[in-house]
Amino acid sequence: MFFGEHRHSLDSKKRLTIPSRFRDDLKDGAYVVEGLDGNLNVFTPAVFEKIHQKISALTLTDESVRDIRRKFFGRAGYLEIDNAGRILIPDYLRENAGIQDEAVLTGAGSYFEIWSPEAWEQRLSHLQDPVANKERFAALDIPTL
Repeated sequence: MFFGEHRHSLDSKKRLTIPSRFRDDLKDGAYVVEGLDGNLNVFTPAVFEKIHQKISALTLTDESVRDIRRKFFGRAGYLEIDNAGRILIPDYLRENAGIQDEAVLTGAGSYFEIWSPEAWEQRLSHLQDPVANKERFAALDIPTL
């Protein structure tokens, strides 16, 4: 499971260090795709395969499905983690997310996200709205332990 917030600088070759607690789940590599909020999403091969199966079951006659395929698979990249725990994000994905010299990695359960620090600060302020959070979490019906 991926959780927590981690800030890392990219090195001179634009490689990003993955937090050590994330690395065990990524020993077989990972897939990176454009997120829906101007960020990047990183999936383990097992989770990526589940998403692949779900999308592949949809009909190609639907234009929206074809667009989903293009966005998800056409803009995806495979990541290998080197011995120092670094990844090299494809330039087109890194640039599209506005990631230059620093990135914020945030856990999201079965995957993690990579943000530019500026985009993450904007999103974080949105996530800290107590009224909106009350509405978001009410739908989950989390019991008190």
